[in-house]
Amino acid sequence: MMRRPWRTTFGLTALVSLGFALAIPVIGGLAYAVVHEAMEVQLDHRIATETRSLLARTGNGGTAQLATLIHQRDAAQSTASLGYILLDRDGERLAGAFDAQVPETPGYVELLPYGRDGGIAQSLTTRLPDGSRLLVAVDRRVIDEMDITILKLFLAAFAAMLLLAVGGAWTVGVVTQRRLRRFDDAAHVIIAGDLAQRMPLDGSGSEFDRVADTLNHMLDRNAALVENLRQVSSDVAHDLRTPLTRLHNRLHEALTREGDERVAAIEAASGESHELLELFAAILRISEVEAGTLRRDFRDVSMTDLVEDLVDSYNPDFENAGHRLTSTVAPDLVLHGDRRLLRQLVANLLDNALRHTPVGTRVSIALSAQDDHILLRVCDDGPGVPAGDVSRLFDRFSRSEASRSTDGHGLGLALVNAVARIHGGSAAILPAPGFQIEVRLAR
Repeated sequence: MMRRPWRTTFGLTALVSLGFALAIPVIGGLAYAVVHEAMEVQLDHRIATETRSLLARTGNGGTAQLATLIHQRDAAQSTASLGYILLDRDGERLAGAFDAQVPETPGYVELLPYGRDGGIAQSLTTRLPDGSRLLVAVDRRVIDEMDITILKLFLAAFAAMLLLAVGGAWTVGVVTQRRLRRFDDAAHVIIAGDLAQRMPLDGSGSEFDRVADTLNHMLDRNAALVENLRQVSSDVAHDLRTPLTRLHNRLHEALTREGDERVAAIEAASGESHELLELFAAILRISEVEAGTLRRDFRDVSMTDLVEDLVDSYNPDFENAGHRLTSTVAPDLVLHGDRRLLRQLVANLLDNALRHTPVGTRVSIALSAQDDHILLRVCDDGPGVPAGDVSRLFDRFSRSEASRSTDGHGLGLALVNAVARIHGGSAAILPAPGFQIEVRLAR
């Protein structure tokens, strides 16, 4: 049972339309009052003008001249819907064919009965200097007809608006429910296990299309995360097999040896376990970065100082390995981010260049600004990587064939990519020569 119909498309549309429909009587009432009052004023003005005209033309002729004028007007019928009565001081009728009772008190009377058919007139009674009374009246039928016309118009408008309210609510409800049903059907297909299903688009660019497009992006992201989780699980199982086997062999060796040989085997097993712990720590670190929870610790970080400090720290290592490290760092580059993550990003790139390039390689690191981003580029003149490996180097546990013989688990560039994304940027491998990687960070 639906307890809150106004939360449905049909109910909400019906309520809005009903509101407009109810506004019709309010507007009609105001219009009726304004028009009715304007007609009243117009009639008052008309009989007042006629009274002044009669008195002005009377001149010095007095009551006799006024009676003559009234006889002439009644005979000529030149003043349609106007009626006249002239009484002397004793109340005797001197002129006028209008059939009504003249009020004793001078002034306006809006509802004056007249005639045998029950007519209603609006009148003005004027007492003359000699005590006689002049009544000028006009039929109110024009006001009544106008009132009835206005009432009919607004009743018709109210009925039409009410009909449009119901029809519009039904139409909007049907169209909306039909489109939402397609979303619901697609969602049930996805729940049933078809993760390739997406919300339907009709190409109209409407709100439904925009919502569907957003939902499809979300589903694409979820599908990528599920695939990534599956791939990571497979890679973790594959990459852990070798170190776990080595650890098992070391421990078995320690059980079969005595003295110094046992101690050496235990130390080797401890080293293997330490490598495993580092591997799991790196995996957890990447997951933590990708989750985005570290944004709450963001502060303003001087990338200029950070890169210069790391270049100074790594220079001895590059010299000992027979490499040459050069840097070009723009001054006063600051961004809002996590200093530890940014330091880890730069360190991973330098470690990557240090470990996976031959002796004599020249490595350069450049930091610059471009619009609203900071660009960090690390390049070397080494052999680079095969073109087929470039697309997967940012995946976890992914390594090029040339680096299989070196230390590492293929997590360095994955962490670089995750840190770049959490800072509103991206990481990309540039075309040869050598190996070049560019990281964009939002300022």
